[in-house]
Amino acid sequence: MDDATTLERLADLLVGFGANVQEGQIVAVSSEIGKEPLTRAIAASAYRHGATFVDVAYADPYVRRARIEHGSDAALGTVPSWYGERILRLGEQRCARIALTGPVAPGLLEDLDPGRVGRDRSQALREAGKVINDRTTNWTIGPCPTPGWATLVHPELEPDAALAKLWEEIVHVCRLDEDDPVAAWRARMATLVGVAQRLTDARFDALRFEGPGTDLTVGLLPSSSWISAAFETVDGIAHAPNLPSEEVFTTPDPLRTEGTVRATKPLLVGGATIKGLTVRFEGGRAVAIDAEQGADTLRELTRHDEGGARLGEVALVDREGRIGPLGTVFYDTLLDENAASHVALGRGFDFAVEEGDLERVNDSLVHIDFMIGGDDVDVTGVTADGARVPVLRGGAWQL
Repeated sequence: MDDATTLERLADLLVGFGANVQEGQIVAVSSEIGKEPLTRAIAASAYRHGATFVDVAYADPYVRRARIEHGSDAALGTVPSWYGERILRLGEQRCARIALTGPVAPGLLEDLDPGRVGRDRSQALREAGKVINDRTTNWTIGPCPTPGWATLVHPELEPDAALAKLWEEIVHVCRLDEDDPVAAWRARMATLVGVAQRLTDARFDALRFEGPGTDLTVGLLPSSSWISAAFETVDGIAHAPNLPSEEVFTTPDPLRTEGTVRATKPLLVGGATIKGLTVRFEGGRAVAIDAEQGADTLRELTRHDEGGARLGEVALVDREGRIGPLGTVFYDTLLDENAASHVALGRGFDFAVEEGDLERVNDSLVHIDFMIGGDDVDVTGVTADGARVPVLRGGAWQL
């Protein structure tokens, strides 16, 4: 495929299947400087699908650097009210939302004070969590290759070759190499929906993760239901919030996480790279966060509020997806979290529990995924009476 064809096919997948843009909708696109070609292709596709207006918001990572480097402490804690108000209005007017991931300028913040990077609140909006939990928008997030991201992922290649390689991988993991990518995604989603239902039916009291450097027990809520990335809005619009997506996930009990876990992949969060991460939990709280690189930034992020150091998500990923087998570390949460089982510090999902457990869902401004799974990490379900049931062994489902 030539570049124009690839852009158009990825844009059509995100617009038509991911967000499932409807005739007459306003479409909000969150992008960055450096992602203009795909952003424009998304706008064109959205209008072809009947959008009445496409509103693009471009972020500039260099402007964020200036804020962190030169802004006052007050500046780091300031987010204009209209940022959150805009998201709420998108929900009220039942708009569609599309966001693009992938770093434009990786390493841009690495020489700054990690504590200040972690204290910058411009990246987290509580209103975004409300709109997701209220299910008022049909939305999706997808990857956008850039030269900077490509050289981070494939430093062994020349820049042009690295970008071509990254595009090749994105085409593969998004199933754009299939004659009918949408049909391929629907088949994969059907499999994951079935797995999620079996996990829900099992009604485990907890999950235990055991592997090198990891012995972690994550308690579940009585009504925790497992979900795949096959969503539906309150108005009945089906959409796929993450493309690609290979996970099933639920909301855990934020008070019942115990043990130590080692991240199986590095992560890029808040503009900082975190490598060699280990976290120790007691009474549901992350009481020790250590890493070979980036620990200070993550510690600061978890101090945003009381819920920042507790879990809001636990997700399982098998070895049958397309991301994990590549063996590539993408330094992008969208892709890396769908290569391996993971947990998330911070905000939980109201829609994954029933009304009686809503008050127990973790509440936070942040939601920070990190990967803890792999073929050498066993996942076991623990029933209320203490019985152990294999869930994942060698990356394969056992249920």
